[in-house]
Amino acid sequence: MKTVYGIIFGVLLILLVAFVYSTPEDDKVTLSKIEPDTTTLASNPPSNPAQERILAAFPDPNPYMQEVASEYGAFIENAIKRGMAPGAAVAIIRDTSVIFLKGFGLKQTGTTDSIDVNTVFRLGSVSKCMASVLAGALVSNNLINWDDPVVKYFPEFELKSKEYTQQLTIRHVLSHTTGLPYHAYTNMIEEHLPLDTLMKYLKLVASTEPGKIYSYQNVGYSLIQKVVENASHESFEEALSHYVFKPLDMRSGSASYEAIMQHNNVARPHYFSRKHWVTVPISDTYYNSAPAGGVNASITDMALWLRALLNGSEALMSDSTLSEIFEPQVKAISKNRNFWRWKRPRASYYALGWRVINFKDDTLEYHGGYVNGYRSEVAIDRKNRLAICVLTNSPGSLSDLSIPEFFKRYTQKADFIQDWDNRSKLILVTNTNLFTPVSNN
Repeated sequence: MKTVYGIIFGVLLILLVAFVYSTPEDDKVTLSKIEPDTTTLASNPPSNPAQERILAAFPDPNPYMQEVASEYGAFIENAIKRGMAPGAAVAIIRDTSVIFLKGFGLKQTGTTDSIDVNTVFRLGSVSKCMASVLAGALVSNNLINWDDPVVKYFPEFELKSKEYTQQLTIRHVLSHTTGLPYHAYTNMIEEHLPLDTLMKYLKLVASTEPGKIYSYQNVGYSLIQKVVENASHESFEEALSHYVFKPLDMRSGSASYEAIMQHNNVARPHYFSRKHWVTVPISDTYYNSAPAGGVNASITDMALWLRALLNGSEALMSDSTLSEIFEPQVKAISKNRNFWRWKRPRASYYALGWRVINFKDDTLEYHGGYVNGYRSEVAIDRKNRLAICVLTNSPGSLSDLSIPEFFKRYTQKADFIQDWDNRSKLILVTNTNLFTPVSNN
């Protein structure tokens, strides 16, 4: 009888937890699986369903994790009210679920047009993460290899040294170890020179041996565009859509000025001037080097993308290829000093399109981005099965603080979160088999 009562108690407890933490039916929309084309549309689909859909997060069943998400949402909301940014959008992923997905503030100051989960932002240098994921998809499709020479796909490319030209690989490009000087010709990107012209200028500057030193690039990093286009026989934007956006159902993702200007739900960029935020035009700057800073996306797109990276997705790439993307390649100082608000960084590296920051007992795969008055921050904590993205339509302290403030809140409740998870798993395991007791051997 004790066994029967134990089974009944366990079942009732599970049903109670599911009821307490379930989303109200009026707000609930089924999230897509990691495989493509399974997202459920709302009963009243948007006017352009190919781009937008209503996608809701499901609250984490762990009450302590829900406290973290709720408190963090309050932090973002309060920051917007205090004028730290005109608007923002946030996605938090835990395990296989999007547990927080929300827009805050305004697309444009002086209006009442609110940011929602489908509002599109520019990603800035988080585009580099997108480009490396695209490269990983091509590796998994046997179209390229990390250590292939760049000239295999871009034979007309030249560095000043013929020897270094032959040595330069895709891995060097994606890890900023091309040997080119720091930010070589970035100013020419901002002068709207075509990518082909920028590539030709690289042969005029002296460089060191590839693979030896870290030197952050925008022009040099955009060499991956030439590799992608020649390997896939598609434009960079077409390949990004084919191998990343469509498999993950990222309906607002794009990589061109034309695409963001044609979209009807876009956050406008801002600068701070004379004690208030001023709206500025969306610029076509950096779309001439799209892998370095020309990708556009909504927070819903970023949630689906981060969930696939956190859990793996056969529709995207193999698990082994994904692991290679996050493998540190070279030591590289992270300039975001706000991590000290959470923990002291012990070491930092650059992997393939991602920074890797080591703390005591924790490691983050991380990147930040800035372009044209937009800021973006992404981080993945694979040990604790967490990922977060914060998009803002302005520079400033909110974006700087966004990642460390989230993980600081998580760390404060980490023991309670883990204890609750362990107890929940124990209940489930104890009642998995109705007839055979669980062995501890």
